[in-house]
Amino acid sequence: MSVTRVYLSATLPQLRGLADTGEWRSADAHAVTPALREWYAEGDEEELEYVAFTRAAQDALRLLHADLDAPRLRVVISADVPASAVRTTGQNLGSSAATLLRPVPLGDVAAIHVDAAEAKADVAAAADAVDAAKAGDPDAQFTVDGAEDHELEWYDLSELPQLVARLAKQ
Repeated sequence: MSVTRVYLSATLPQLRGLADTGEWRSADAHAVTPALREWYAEGDEEELEYVAFTRAAQDALRLLHADLDAPRLRVVISADVPASAVRTTGQNLGSSAATLLRPVPLGDVAAIHVDAAEAKADVAAAADAVDAAKAGDPDAQFTVDGAEDHELEWYDLSELPQLVARLAKQ
């Protein structure tokens, strides 16, 4: 069976939902798509995956912008799903956007990535500025780029219960 690594944008409440239900239900994902490969032809697999991961982190800012009650930390969930469960056709050149055709069970999660606490102020500012940045405001883009200067921390799936408990105090 062929497997595709997908990157799922999330907030801390959504991460709690994954822990509680044992599956990820959103259809939105990022992956190394044919359109991304064509756009970044000189990139190796690791570089292409980093692009898809970074775009998922950017989408996490949009989720934070929409959920004012969520703690201001980006979350990206990496999962390995059957290739048949991912749709990536008909995309613009360079797109990493993908659609999941089924929920992702907890067992398919490879890793969880979350901002460190010191990123909170920059992430909060970026979440507030993300729409203006998308509309072309250079100052807002500078603010969004400030959040991207923070690398997300890596957690193993086995750490999910402790991670959710610790982050609930944020």
